[in-house]
Amino acid sequence: MKVLITGGTGMVGLAFSGITTEHELVLVGSADYDLRRANDCRRMVADNQPDAIIHLAAKVGGVKGNTDYVADFFRDNIMINTNVLQSAVEFGIPKVLSLLSTCIYPDSPTYPLTEDQIHNGEPHRSNFGYAYAKRMLEVQSRAIRSQYGLNYITAVPNNIYGPKDNFDLENGHVIPAMIRKFYEAKESNTDVMLWGSGQPLREFTYSSDIAKALLFLLENYEEQSPINIGTTREVSIKKVSEIISKEIGFTGNVIWDTSKPEGQLKKPSSNQKFLDISPNFCYTELEHGLKDTISWFKNNYPNVRGL
Repeated sequence: MKVLITGGTGMVGLAFSGITTEHELVLVGSADYDLRRANDCRRMVADNQPDAIIHLAAKVGGVKGNTDYVADFFRDNIMINTNVLQSAVEFGIPKVLSLLSTCIYPDSPTYPLTEDQIHNGEPHRSNFGYAYAKRMLEVQSRAIRSQYGLNYITAVPNNIYGPKDNFDLENGHVIPAMIRKFYEAKESNTDVMLWGSGQPLREFTYSSDIAKALLFLLENYEEQSPINIGTTREVSIKKVSEIISKEIGFTGNVIWDTSKPEGQLKKPSSNQKFLDISPNFCYTELEHGLKDTISWFKNNYPNVRGL
């Protein structure tokens, strides 16, 4: 099967290159097609003639980017998602698997997060625009399935990290931003300033695990309902900082700026639905994944995304 992967030059997209599969994987990125433009999306599908699409492409960022540019995140992601799915419909692509995010869940849910809660209230204000755009991607997938009978499905990861991430300090996610801060502070013998209190709990899933889970779903999942695919191991942001600090060899001071936003205090999820259909799936331990990510960063600095 020929599988077209949008967002193929991003962290998760590039993780597919390290996976052995019988499928022909075609990775495309923003340098190839501007998915905010409908004609570019049509050209992308026409050029590649895929049997299926894994849709990863999105405008993404950390807490600051999502807070400062809420309308931009909503607009660009709505355009990208609408164009990709509509182009797939026009070309009769029978299966599209789109990646969502746990930020789509409501701000005050029942824990752990289960797939039936997605639309039960507004998402957290820290990523309001991005979250609603991702929710609409799920709605559009269901609508297409209803009207056209096409097998368009959605999966929900949690906090993804790994090599080839975006290490921009303002627009990157928490782990790559921390890695860069600790590395550069060690090199310059300065303190590290981190946002928030360090108390929020998160579940972090290695990028190659997400890629493997998506390939499994493409072959084995047919249901309309979204499905959580991330690990369920919770760890505090402070603990993550300690693991990164130790791996990098940073011995200076860490200052927590509690005036800065830090998002929800916790959002534990349930991946039971995924484990029921893939009982032998193994997730990468956080310490091992961080070690590999930091090693990649050191070996490629300063030629990494976001610098």
